[in-house]
Amino acid sequence: MTRVDVGGGVGLGVWDRGSGPAVILLHGWPVTSVHWRLTAPVLVAAGFRCICADLRGLGSSSGGPQAFEKDALARDVIGLADRLGLGTFALVGHDWGGTVAYLVTADHPERVVAFVVEEEVLPGSGVALSEPGLSNYPAWHGPFNATPGLAEALFANREDAFHGAFLRQSAGPVGLDPGAERAYLEAYRASEVFAAGLGYYRTGPADVAAVAARASRGLIATVLTVGGEFAMGFAVRECFSRVAHDVRHVQVAEAGHYPAEQRAGFVHPALVAFLREHMPRS
Repeated sequence: MTRVDVGGGVGLGVWDRGSGPAVILLHGWPVTSVHWRLTAPVLVAAGFRCICADLRGLGSSSGGPQAFEKDALARDVIGLADRLGLGTFALVGHDWGGTVAYLVTADHPERVVAFVVEEEVLPGSGVALSEPGLSNYPAWHGPFNATPGLAEALFANREDAFHGAFLRQSAGPVGLDPGAERAYLEAYRASEVFAAGLGYYRTGPADVAAVAARASRGLIATVLTVGGEFAMGFAVRECFSRVAHDVRHVQVAEAGHYPAEQRAGFVHPALVAFLREHMPRS
């Protein structure tokens, strides 16, 4: 990966391959752009320019001023697009990357031509999970991470136990590839990355306000929502149906919070078909 200066002292680690219409992919917590390791080659082979970015403070990216409000992260994405010379592009966001991608899409309808969100319910949306996700997806991590000092006191120097517990529970019955899980644990082991990950959950009021300020506009871009059966599932569709005019949904059987990894053979054809339908070709 290469480091791209996006302004404000932030450098994003970026994997940039292929040619054609550009697609920016944003991961969530507690993973990195490794989440897209199976998706990226498929998009490149399908004729897209694929840009996988580590979010501020995570993976191979620097944290800059350590501001983790999702508005700030959205500005990072626009800074990245500008530095790479992208006029229009599609966004694919997983987990927190989905909230960041939503803010970019809402603020820049002239640039974001298609939006895909995998396993994210926007802050403050009030959308509840249904079964079987309700009984499988962790409910403890949000309040735990948001409480200042708690995770630091209990899990300093035990980061693998903390992140591993979430990864294994949120993945559901299918689980994650062991190599990917090891990569995520290693990436979040550093104290500064551990702190950054917690910081993503300590900006709740600002993030709720950011979403609320844009919710009434209604997204112009068509949205594809992707939900895992044992995680957020149909709640992703319900959430984005409230803020967008045109929403398509892919419900991924047997998957947990990581459908693009766990059921790649099912998710990728739907993703490629959606992008081909909604992105201009040269």
